[in-house]
Amino acid sequence: MIAHKVCMLGSFAVGKTSLVRRFVESLFSDGYHTTVGVKVDKKIVDVQGTPVTLVLWDIQGVEEGEPLRRTYLRGANGYLLVCDGTRGETLAQCLELADKTRAAIGDVPSLLLVNKADLEDQWEIPAAVLDGLRGKGWRILETSAKDGRNVEEAFQLLASSMATMSRG
Repeated sequence: MIAHKVCMLGSFAVGKTSLVRRFVESLFSDGYHTTVGVKVDKKIVDVQGTPVTLVLWDIQGVEEGEPLRRTYLRGANGYLLVCDGTRGETLAQCLELADKTRAAIGDVPSLLLVNKADLEDQWEIPAAVLDGLRGKGWRILETSAKDGRNVEEAFQLLASSMATMSRG
């Protein structure tokens, strides 16, 4: 069976753990627990008729100016950058993390997830900013770990991108 390592990257409290839990267990909890270090989960998905194991590395939040632990990234086949739509500064931190991640592991498939779409009326990230990033080639999905919006789609899209890259 094919296995792909996926790193979940972003600031503290953007919803990385909640997205993984929604994807793997179809659950959501309002209780917040800080990830310390890394938490690893697995889920098998179907990519064009082939079972693929996603090994999900939920990495503790990285704040501005903090170093990214490159050892956690080693061997990653793809990553999901997660920002919180209700906290505009988390997008800037994701863009910085993207640069650091590309420098560490090269150009592997990735997506930017703007989480907390269920709170869109409280968002600090304007649609025009996201449209501008899309225009620069960023693949962006608006997600909600709470109501499940685009969660399955995000992981499936990344899995398909990684499968295409590994064949090419």
